[in-house]
Amino acid sequence: MKHKLSFIVLGGSGSKIRQIHFSDRQAYALMFVVCLAAASLVYGAVAYISMRSEIHGKEKLERKLAHQNEEVVNQRRQIVKFAEEINALKERMVVLDQFEQQIRLLADIKQPGDTDGLFGVGGSAPEDLNPTMELHETPKHLVTDMHRQVKQLASASEKKENTLTRLIDHLEEQKNMMAHTPAIRPAQGFITSRFDYRQSPFTGRREFHKGIDIANRHGTPIVATGDGVISFSGENGALGQVVVIDHGYGVVTRYAHVQKTLKKRGERVRRGDKIALMGNTGRSTGPHLHYEVRLNGVPVNPEKYILN
Repeated sequence: MKHKLSFIVLGGSGSKIRQIHFSDRQAYALMFVVCLAAASLVYGAVAYISMRSEIHGKEKLERKLAHQNEEVVNQRRQIVKFAEEINALKERMVVLDQFEQQIRLLADIKQPGDTDGLFGVGGSAPEDLNPTMELHETPKHLVTDMHRQVKQLASASEKKENTLTRLIDHLEEQKNMMAHTPAIRPAQGFITSRFDYRQSPFTGRREFHKGIDIANRHGTPIVATGDGVISFSGENGALGQVVVIDHGYGVVTRYAHVQKTLKKRGERVRRGDKIALMGNTGRSTGPHLHYEVRLNGVPVNPEKYILN
């Protein structure tokens, strides 16, 4: 006996009740179709979700790659800029080295004992980096050269700093020595007796005059001819009132027969400072200044130290 499957379909208000009958085979077929449709829906839903997830992951990966590419481009630009700065710094170092050589030539200062140049033996600067090269082809090569040249520049700059420090110290010493060296006339007037043998105006005998005499009126200002320290100021026998300045470096100047001293012992003076007034003290035939320059205790010709 065959079994039948029946479905009762209820309609809306006033509609007839319908009854649908299915045989076993039809029921199985219907169930198969329903299951197949349900499976298809599930598979489609899973596939859709998977596809959406894959698309989202792909978009995320593309954004990450785009960000990384942008970082790479920025890094390449920085490398190019760094290479250009290294080249510019190297050029400035070379110019600085040439400037030092000019200073040494003008100041007649010898090169230090080391013979190595600015960038090592020979002194040749490393070749310029090529920042226009294709970075995607040889970035490591350029970066390696940059690191190498940075080390060379660091070493060269340290060496240059040391040599320039010594040069500045030497120039400061030269400047200090020049400031302390007598270089101007101690007073205005006429030279009446020079640094040479002469006949003494008092004894008539031949004697060596150890300085120069400059004659002018009483009270004519007398100035220091170089920077120094007053080592003596007062009476000194036949020289009358005397001012003595110790300029250092073995140089001493003496100003004799002055009417009045204006500085005391121990005072520092600079070139051009007024130190005394011309007079006629001690053994003298008239108002004048007896001016001496002594180098390591030995009198030298003062006129060689008058540049104005």
